[in-house]
Amino acid sequence: MSTMRFNQDHQWIRLDGDEAVVGITDYAQAQLGEVVHVDLPEVGARLERGQEVAAVESVKVSNGLDAPISGEVTAVNAGVTDDPTMVNVDPMGAGWFYKVRVADGKESKALMDEAAYMTFIDTLTT
Repeated sequence: MSTMRFNQDHQWIRLDGDEAVVGITDYAQAQLGEVVHVDLPEVGARLERGQEVAAVESVKVSNGLDAPISGEVTAVNAGVTDDPTMVNVDPMGAGWFYKVRVADGKESKALMDEAAYMTFIDTLTT
């Protein structure tokens, strides 16, 4: 069974064993507006939590994305680089960014569960 975790930068990870899929939340894509370019890390890259590893460019703004968890990139979603609007259409599914083999499973415990993330969003919108 996979587990979803979130950070305050509006990224999600879906943990499945020692692998995590990483993307941005629906809230993030809504704030960005129409996504026009996504820059992803290379397969094989070693990421440290907090290190800038990707970028998302929209018609409004360009945002760097820090790794929410440390590990080695095992796959990237070429679909979002070919068609960045996938991020707007399905940010929590087909619009995922990359997969990483998690270096330290304890790092995910520092991330929010879905209920805590929804509470966090509520504080931003009130």
